[in-house]
Amino acid sequence: MLFSSELKQASQPIIEDIYQDPFIQGMLKGDLPKDVIKYYLRADASYLKEFANIYALLIPKMQELEDVQFLVEQIQFIVDGEVEAHEILADFVNEPYNEIIKEKVWPPSGDHYIKHMYFNAYAKENAAYTIAAMAPCPYVYQVIAKQALQDELLNNDALLKEWFVFYSTEMDELVRVFDNLMDKLTQNCTNQEKNEIKDCFLQSTVHERNFFNMSVNEEVWSYGGDNNE
Repeated sequence: MLFSSELKQASQPIIEDIYQDPFIQGMLKGDLPKDVIKYYLRADASYLKEFANIYALLIPKMQELEDVQFLVEQIQFIVDGEVEAHEILADFVNEPYNEIIKEKVWPPSGDHYIKHMYFNAYAKENAAYTIAAMAPCPYVYQVIAKQALQDELLNNDALLKEWFVFYSTEMDELVRVFDNLMDKLTQNCTNQEKNEIKDCFLQSTVHERNFFNMSVNEEVWSYGGDNNE
């Protein structure tokens, strides 16, 4: 089995939990509360900005020009293409996307996820660690979207269906390239290194679950004492 396939297989129980959690189920039924969607959009706008920065950190680790070119294109996709998915959610909320994200949020779960990716980008020379931290993001969206479009519970009349339609295809190329890079970059890794990379991948998959759940809970920092906000 290819190492990339092994990582995906190991992540399936977590992805199934994500699918059954309130965020995706609300998207599926077309009744996810609008405040939850706005919180998600604000958090995801912050996340994607850092995701683009981590692509930039990954570029110097690439040995082949073709891989560099692809990563540059992915930065552009985050700037332009993925906004299309956000616009679908903004249309459902019936507010302009740029107005929604004027209010910034930086919740604990998002902070932990972003720092997990930065750590692997800075602390690990082998780019496989960085890719393992990043790859669950497109993979989770791809798997969930494809599953949702086959789900008899999907509300086909709801605008939110278009969010699943978008991610059911738009992540395919990125997942394929990440898989190829993962398999190539781990060819000479020791078993211990592969286990570390696998843990990194699974941790990011858990972070994906936490990200959706923090949006449902509209998570805030709790500092204790007299101030619990």
